[in-house]
Amino acid sequence: MVIGGAVVTGLAAQVAFPVPGSPVPITGQTFAALLVGASLGWQRGATSMLLYLIAGVSGVPWFQGGAAGATASLGYVVGFVFAGALVGTLAGRGGDRTPVRTVGTMVLGSLVIYAFGVPWLMAATNVGLGRALELGVVPFLLGDALKVVLAAGLLPAGWALVRRFR
Repeated sequence: MVIGGAVVTGLAAQVAFPVPGSPVPITGQTFAALLVGASLGWQRGATSMLLYLIAGVSGVPWFQGGAAGATASLGYVVGFVFAGALVGTLAGRGGDRTPVRTVGTMVLGSLVIYAFGVPWLMAATNVGLGRALELGVVPFLLGDALKVVLAAGLLPAGWALVRRFR
């Protein structure tokens, strides 16, 4: 299941759309990280995202658009590990029992991803906080909201898949 979660995230990363003026594209990775964390729980979710991170940094070309190694968006990928742990923990404590709680849980996971991604983006592009927010947060808010709703809606299917492989 851990390997499967990493692979799903790698596949979702291939759904990538450039954002004009930003080194960070819109991808399906955030959606996958949130869904994997909530479906697998905090230990497997975080481990799955850590595997995704380590493999990508080691050269597996499964970051956005087939990239590997240290990219300007690597901080967001680091954030997936912590978001997977947080979302998995909150889901395990009932944060996934209603649609509203599930969305809230996943919004918190998205905030964790931004908390790691923005500082990395600042360092990688040598810009200040305001500019990093313009490049790495603002253009993504609507899309990330849609990803949260989609991931929350697909969570019952994720649970069913996990039960099938236990």
